[in-house]
Amino acid sequence: MLRVDNIDVYYEDVQALWDISFEVREGEIVALLGSNGAGKTTTLNAISGLLRPRKGNIEFLEQELTKLPAHKTASLGIAHVPEGRRLFPEMTVEENLLMGSLMPEAKARRKESMERVFNIFAILQERRQQAAGTLSGGESQMLAIARGLMACPKLIMMDEPSLGLAPFLVDEVFRVIEQINREGVTVLVVEQNVAHALKSCTRAYIMETGRIALQGTGEKLLRDEHVKEAYLGV
Repeated sequence: MLRVDNIDVYYEDVQALWDISFEVREGEIVALLGSNGAGKTTTLNAISGLLRPRKGNIEFLEQELTKLPAHKTASLGIAHVPEGRRLFPEMTVEENLLMGSLMPEAKARRKESMERVFNIFAILQERRQQAAGTLSGGESQMLAIARGLMACPKLIMMDEPSLGLAPFLVDEVFRVIEQINREGVTVLVVEQNVAHALKSCTRAYIMETGRIALQGTGEKLLRDEHVKEAYLGV
C-alpha cells in the first residue's frame, strides 16, 4: 500500500533522514519506533507532503507522492493524526469532526462516519456540543483520532497517540488502534512507547538518528536484545 524508498529529508541545510526505506501492506499495523529526535515525525511529514524529500521516492497505491501538495495526498486516502492533537479548541467536538470530512468522498459519507466514530468513542457523543479546548487529555486524543477517521482513510498515520496519557489511557488508545485496524483501516503509528506498540503491531521499524536501525515483526523485536536493553529497560 505504502512504499518509502531511500528518502533523504532536510530542514534547510540540516539533514534529518538518511536513506529511509520501509513499506506498509494493506491491513497491517506498522510501527515506527525510536527515541525523541530519531526522525519519526519527519518521516510522517514527508509522506503527508508537508516536507519534500531531496532524494528517493514515496508511493501510495502505486501513485508517486513526493511532488504532490499535502491536500492532494489527503485526497488519495491518507489521514494524518499529528503529534499534539492540533484540535480547534474554540470549536465543538462535532465541529472538529466535521472538519475532518471536507474532501468530497468523505463529505458524502459524513452521517455514516459520524455514527461510526460515536460507536468507537462513546464519550465523544456525550461531549459533541462541548468545546474541544475543555476536553481532558485522553478525550482530546480520542477526538484527534476520530477526526482522522472522518476522512474515510485507507491509511491512517498517528503520531505519538499515547504521548502524555496516563497508563490506563495508553491501554485504551492501543485498544482503539487495534479496533480501527480490524474494521479495515491500515495503520502506521509513530510511538515512543515501544513495549505497547510492539505488542499491537504487525511489523515495526526502529529508527535511530534519522536511519532505520532494525526491523521485524513485533514479536521478533520484543525478543531482540538491543531493543530490550535500549527501549524496554530489560
